[in-house]
Amino acid sequence: MYADNSAPAAPRPAVTVPRLRQMKADGERIASLTAYDAGFARTLDAAGIDAVLVGDSLGMVVQGHGSTLPVTVEDIVYHTACVSRGLRKALLIADMPFQSYATPEHAIASATPMLARGRASMVKLEGAGPLLESIRFLAERDIPVCAHLGLTPQSVLRLGGYKVQGREEAAAARLRADARAVRDAGADLLVLECVPSALAAEITQDLDIPTIGIGAGADCDGQILVLHDLLGLNSGHRRPRFVKDFLAEGGSIEGAIKAYVRAVKNREFPTAEHGYEA
Repeated sequence: MYADNSAPAAPRPAVTVPRLRQMKADGERIASLTAYDAGFARTLDAAGIDAVLVGDSLGMVVQGHGSTLPVTVEDIVYHTACVSRGLRKALLIADMPFQSYATPEHAIASATPMLARGRASMVKLEGAGPLLESIRFLAERDIPVCAHLGLTPQSVLRLGGYKVQGREEAAAARLRADARAVRDAGADLLVLECVPSALAAEITQDLDIPTIGIGAGADCDGQILVLHDLLGLNSGHRRPRFVKDFLAEGGSIEGAIKAYVRAVKNREFPTAEHGYEA
């Protein structure tokens, strides 16, 4: 069990890409959150968050846009650099914006400043199919990649809104195949968003790389939430069912983040009410 007490503890090791895979092998849940500035990053790091994502969600919760589509590479590089200054132990992941990885050449041009200037340790991109070439191109050049399947917010125009993915058997089969494909292309981590809980559990068991769920049930190797949602802040958008307001029980921002880490590590969050059925 993950305890929060005053007893002296061994120094927490820095989280690296191999460390994430070891956590999966050991059955240790991975606690992740988004962050967009150094102050919150420092608080997340001190609370024991394993991985911090500078998400293109900043377009909605920081910039006030109606979707993630207007976010630019420079936006991500700027915010990633800010977050990196607040981290000591957590792995830093930078989200690649809409169309910034449409070809391998675009992908390497976008990822390079995220690692070089933003000091990220991994980049995240959405989708499979033709984008497998970009994943493979980056991985072959030693750039760690986090893939993202299920509800992919950058595809909101094609999907017709923010909807659960993989409920029909044909769609579920595609997700299973895509999960194996991104792994085979070289992805080191996989985010599953708004996927039926049973399907996410099946994919997690099938893969040797860690899965991070958001609205994908309790059986992924880790969980992630948007920081603003965890704190119950009004982002101007409908609150998804997979969100829990941890500030209400944590009593403070630091307490809320610690409560989230404990709940993820102890497998107390998410519960069935935060997931979706097929």
